[in-house]
Amino acid sequence: MSAFARKSLSTIRPISNFLNNPAFGSGRQFSTYNALLCHRKAAGQSDSMMEIGSRSTFNADHDILRTSARKFFNEEVLPDHSKWCIVGQVPKELWQKAGALGFLGTDTPEEHGGLGGDFKDAAIIMEEQSYVNCSGPGFALHSQIVMPYITHYGTKDQVDKFIPDMVAGNKIGAIAMTEPGAGSDLQGVQTNAKRDGDDWILNGSKTYITNGYMSDVVIVVAVTNPEAKSRAHGISLFLVEEGMKGFSKGKPLQKMGLKAQDTCELFFEDVRMPSSALLGKLNHGFYELMQELPQERLLIGIMSTANCEWMFETTREYVKQRKAFGKTLAHLQTVQHKLAEIKSQVCMMRAFTDQCIELHTIGKLDSAFASMNKYITSDIQNKIAADCVQLHGGAGYMSEYPICQAYLDARVQSIYGGANEIMKELIGRTCVA
Repeated sequence: MSAFARKSLSTIRPISNFLNNPAFGSGRQFSTYNALLCHRKAAGQSDSMMEIGSRSTFNADHDILRTSARKFFNEEVLPDHSKWCIVGQVPKELWQKAGALGFLGTDTPEEHGGLGGDFKDAAIIMEEQSYVNCSGPGFALHSQIVMPYITHYGTKDQVDKFIPDMVAGNKIGAIAMTEPGAGSDLQGVQTNAKRDGDDWILNGSKTYITNGYMSDVVIVVAVTNPEAKSRAHGISLFLVEEGMKGFSKGKPLQKMGLKAQDTCELFFEDVRMPSSALLGKLNHGFYELMQELPQERLLIGIMSTANCEWMFETTREYVKQRKAFGKTLAHLQTVQHKLAEIKSQVCMMRAFTDQCIELHTIGKLDSAFASMNKYITSDIQNKIAADCVQLHGGAGYMSEYPICQAYLDARVQSIYGGANEIMKELIGRTCVA
């Protein structure tokens, strides 16, 4: 049994212990007692929306992981994050520390060199990063986007070559879809790979690539059959490694937010790749991308929701301390009403996102539902960020205040992972099908 294997309630406290006790009477009375025993407060019912031990989707074992992750992000990430914002990336040593503690590839199967957890474990790591408002470490993309492509579509040799080092933080992963002329529409991709004997020759460029500058392995989307009836039938995925001749990286891009998260352009000029660099089936890349995109969109929703919980709590604390007109801001009715609006919105986000986490954990999350979650949570995140800055007044406009950085970081959430306009298009199609 892995370190993240979950114990059922009946393992911890056998149900027979209760059923054999006459004090509990009828089955209906027992069910009521059992429900009370298992009850966990909703995030919105707790003293803090980030309280460990809340939310029925998690259990006591999850709490142990969350406690460990919270300690890591508060002690290893938060103190130096502002420094990393200046240099535009986090140190490689941080990745290795995260790997040593089991925070990378947490849900990667043990047979593939991972830790054998489930998606709920992965969600905890993403949430805890959001709870310190530190967007620099690109752990989620590395662990929940790049690694699943390799474990789902890679050969045994590819899995053995990359996954153990990625779990350890020794190799950093990125995925290169977006191009200067092709964003959310993947069928506009121009980067291409052509056969040359047993090898492939890759040419093209990609932009806005998260983890790009620090990457050791990049999944590159390329056209392999330009004569296909549509781009969807002629795209393949390749594993491009740092050090391959002709593969180069541009300088880290200067962004509005996510300043500590390295983002850059990638260039491929006659990059010779062995046949073993092909990931998955030839000309099936578009379909493989479609299979993985729901998880990518859900992780955006997870981090949007968690960051909204953090924004609410940090703003609530601020208005309880800041004084105006002889009282704290929290005593003003207009401020109380705004906090009520924000908390109600966050509680709705949390309920929807936890439902999506549950569905995805059992393999039942579909593309439309994931798109709904990504669209609505990222839109609300931007609204809440603006409201929380407003409640901070002039302080909210100062970069030294974390809420200012949260406002800047929030903006991209409705853009990457598929712009929200595209999400609405995808959702809308299912409404009239």
